[in-house]
Amino acid sequence: MKRTLITGADGQLGQCLRKVVSDSSNHVFLFENRATLDITDKEAVFAYFHKYSPDFCINTAAYTQVDLAEIHREEAYQINVGGVKNLVESCHRFDVKLIQLSTDFVFDGTQKTPYLETDLPNPQSYYGQTKLEAEAWIQQHLDAHYILRTSWLYSEFGRNFMKTMLRLASEKKKIRVVNDQFGSPTSGDDLAKAILKIIASDKDHYGLYHFSNSGETTWYGFAQEIFEQRKLSVNTEAIGSADFPSAAARPKYSVLNSTKFAKTFSFELRSWQNALSDVKKSL
Repeated sequence: MKRTLITGADGQLGQCLRKVVSDSSNHVFLFENRATLDITDKEAVFAYFHKYSPDFCINTAAYTQVDLAEIHREEAYQINVGGVKNLVESCHRFDVKLIQLSTDFVFDGTQKTPYLETDLPNPQSYYGQTKLEAEAWIQQHLDAHYILRTSWLYSEFGRNFMKTMLRLASEKKKIRVVNDQFGSPTSGDDLAKAILKIIASDKDHYGLYHFSNSGETTWYGFAQEIFEQRKLSVNTEAIGSADFPSAAARPKYSVLNSTKFAKTFSFELRSWQNALSDVKKSL
């Protein structure tokens, strides 16, 4: 019987995975949150791997509050780097394949064309730095790994841009949204299905991949599409990043080229608009 461990199971992606997976007679998914498996506790991680012997570990546990990471650096580092090191050590010891989630924040956003896996990272935030350091540690210490960078993740679960916009639409007469940052919104359900595609693959195509829904837009364009699909009449104003200062720097352009993943795993990339249409039906 094959087992897949999902850490950070109460997070947005963890809940999306719980939604799309199905246990079978030959595959069991083990969903663990911070209370049941704290990845920053090295001994607890080792004991868990020793007891349950998973075949895969999908690490969705992360400190993802980008602005707070600038302040709470020690906590962000413990989870995003220290926790990953603990998982890598146990994965190596017990012959477990690791799937690590990473981010478009590893790039500085100065590029004008979609980022490839071969493009040079240059994170501008502490969050991005921790995620890149985790990537490097995995690449140096564990052969059996998949690193999956994604961007602008949203779903029916947790906190995300889509849900924030829908809440603000019911609370405010006017919403101001940044219109000079470009990226690819990514459905949590689509990302979860992409991860399951890796697990189901009969070949070990280890390495670094990008995954997002196809196409690009700005946060303002994303908001407009959210309101249009919900048939909401909302007064929105396009503003620049300078009008919405934040503790952490955001890449101005962080569109990811996901062609490598699509070809390697025969996965059809949907447009971000079509993916959004499906997610809104779940709300």
